Amino acid sequence: MTVGVVMLCHASLHRAAQVARHWAQAGCPVVIHLDRRVAEADRANFAAALADLPDVRFSRRIACEWGTFSLVQATIEAATRMLQDFPQAGHVYLASGSCLPIRPVAELEAHLAAHPHTDFIESVTTADVGWTVGGLNKERFTLRFPFSWKKQRQFFDRYVRLQRRLGFQRRIPEGIVPHLGSQWWCLTRPTLQAILHHPDRARHDRYFRRVWIPDESYFQTIVRQLSTRVESRSLTLSKFDFQGRPYVFYDDHMHLLRRTEAFVARKIWPQADQLYDTYLAPATETASRPEPNPGKIDRLFAKAVERRTRGRPGLYMQSRFPSKARGANRAAAPYGVFEGLDDLFSDFHPWLARVAEARVHGHLFAPDRAQFSGGEPVFKGGLSDSASLRDYNPRSFLTSLIWNTRGERQCFQFGPGDVQDIAPFLAGDPNASIAIVSGAFAIPLWRSGRSVPEIRAEAARLQKIEADFIALLQGPETKARTRVWTLADFVEDPVEHLHQIVDDLNPRAPHRMTELPRMVDLSGFGGFLQELRNQGMQPVLMGEFPAVIEMDRIGRGMVRPQLAR
Repeated sequence: MTVGVVMLCHASLHRAAQVARHWAQAGCPVVIHLDRRVAEADRANFAAALADLPDVRFSRRIACEWGTFSLVQATIEAATRMLQDFPQAGHVYLASGSCLPIRPVAELEAHLAAHPHTDFIESVTTADVGWTVGGLNKERFTLRFPFSWKKQRQFFDRYVRLQRRLGFQRRIPEGIVPHLGSQWWCLTRPTLQAILHHPDRARHDRYFRRVWIPDESYFQTIVRQLSTRVESRSLTLSKFDFQGRPYVFYDDHMHLLRRTEAFVARKIWPQADQLYDTYLAPATETASRPEPNPGKIDRLFAKAVERRTRGRPGLYMQSRFPSKARGANRAAAPYGVFEGLDDLFSDFHPWLARVAEARVHGHLFAPDRAQFSGGEPVFKGGLSDSASLRDYNPRSFLTSLIWNTRGERQCFQFGPGDVQDIAPFLAGDPNASIAIVSGAFAIPLWRSGRSVPEIRAEAARLQKIEADFIALLQGPETKARTRVWTLADFVEDPVEHLHQIVDDLNPRAPHRMTELPRMVDLSGFGGFLQELRNQGMQPVLMGEFPAVIEMDRIGRGMVRPQLAR
């Protein structure tokens, strides 16, 4: 007894001919179904290429369309020819023209000889299937599908929605328990004969003609009624991506295919010369290999799906642009965002660069230009300081900056006077560490020398913007690490708060701060805030700032802090 191979072919016929010859020369009878839509000249060339092989036959041709019963009918035609012409075939293996044997045929025959009464076909009840894509699981068997999913997609979707709305359901015939599974199976001769000569075959065919994608359910369902032993797995490696499309194997997947114990792999790129040359070469003596287990490399495919759907954190590119819905709304590495600290400390930039070992930028989202570190007009990755280029896509601007400086911590200033379009991204990015001294925006206004009535409206505008940003950071969607102090609270104990900022930026740093930045002189700032109140503007973000502040006390604390050694 041997294994007979049924091949469903419709394209890349030169490769299908190579594979058919490989099967036949290994002693396996082959029956080929060629899609009726293939041109006559191509059919003639295909047949001529295999004419010297006596155990290669062609079945009656059916015009096949994906998702319809035509694929089942084509399989039935070829399987019937196989059983009629080759009585020595103990098992029948269903493959496609793009399938490639990746283990010696002798090993497949030995495996089937060791399991002479086992049908290898993935067959799972609809309640247990977790791999269907597109929202149709049991509904494949209960709705009608008169429109082509590929050619008439809008009509297909609308008709499905209409049937759902009306509550329409087809009756599943008595005795049929719907099962789903891979199209590619290997059945014993008795089981396949029983399916093809089933007394209710006509009823089965009538019902499954209106089932969607019946090639994944016809044999998978009926085999449960007739088989004495079903092993619910395929001997063919056939993987699908998150959109339900099959993975295509290329030459650089050679190492991956060698890691699986499957006998056949689908789907092989027609130009994968190395794969075809390697696996269709004459068999050589090899050590015995374990039981076929295509699931062995499922972890690699799971990683591929995750990479495809999530992308790499922080890498935004045309072919792999991650979406927020899939959790990829983030930059490539941790970074710091500071609001109000450069207003409160005159040398905050150089100080932070020293103590945190970071690249500290100015206001990257300032209205006039991006203030890169050192005043550079062009930064790493070819990023321009042009405000118009930056504001065209602020998220891509920031993620490009972080991606192109991986390995170096980036920090920048942000404030209510900056362009705020980037604010939602900052709040939702778990790599962002945001420190805010609320109300510090008023310090530059106070030091501008302008009269309080002149700056009242500007102070109110900036306060509204900063309050909205703080409210955004307090929302449920925020994933950034945030610290918010009022100006009054920060000034009360600046040393402790600066320690917290540095620890958030570089928690594993072996050193501690040995210097502190210089705070601007706030003498008279309390009176300025009172004048704003007198002019009708309520400064709430500054906290309970004292009317008179003792700068000497704060200055002593900043010069000689109690630092841990």
